[in-house]
Amino acid sequence: MLRLSKLADYAVLTLVGLGRHDEVVTSSALAAETGVPEPTVAKVLKTLSADGLLVSQRGARGGYRLAERLEDISIARVISAVDGPISLTACVSGGGCDNGSDCALYGSWDVVNEAIRDALAGISIARMAEMSVPARRIREDSCVSHDNARHDSRTTGPVSTFGG
Repeated sequence: MLRLSKLADYAVLTLVGLGRHDEVVTSSALAAETGVPEPTVAKVLKTLSADGLLVSQRGARGGYRLAERLEDISIARVISAVDGPISLTACVSGGGCDNGSDCALYGSWDVVNEAIRDALAGISIARMAEMSVPARRIREDSCVSHDNARHDSRTTGPVSTFGG
C-alpha cells in the first residue's frame, strides 16, 4: 500500500493553514487552527523553512509565512522536503537493490515512480485548499444562499434571464 507519511500530511495541512493568513503566524496558532500538536507543527515549519517554502521571522512578532504562493507549491515538493525523494522501491533511480542488475524488473519501476512523481507535481497546495472541508462548506453555503435568492425572487416577482 502506498501511504503518505504523517509528517508529510501534517506539512500539507500546515501549508493550507498558512495560506489562509496574510500575516506571520506562530506555530502555536497553527497548531490550534489545524489540531496538530504544537511540537509537530514546529518541526514541520522548521523543515519547510529549511527547504525554502517558508520564511521565518524571529522576535516578539515572529512566526512563519509562505515564501511562495500556494499555487506554486506542489504536493511532490512538500513530500520531498519532508520525506526526501519520492521512491516506490529502493532500486528506483539507481538506488540500492539486493538483486542489482540480475533483477527481472531492474529499471522497470522508474517509469511507475516517474508517473507518480509527475502526478503529485501537478497538484498544488492551492488545489488541496480548494478541496478542503472548510472550502467546500463555504462554496456550499454560497450555493445555498444563491439558490434561496433565486427561489425568493421567483416567488416575489419575475426574474430576468438571458434570452428571455
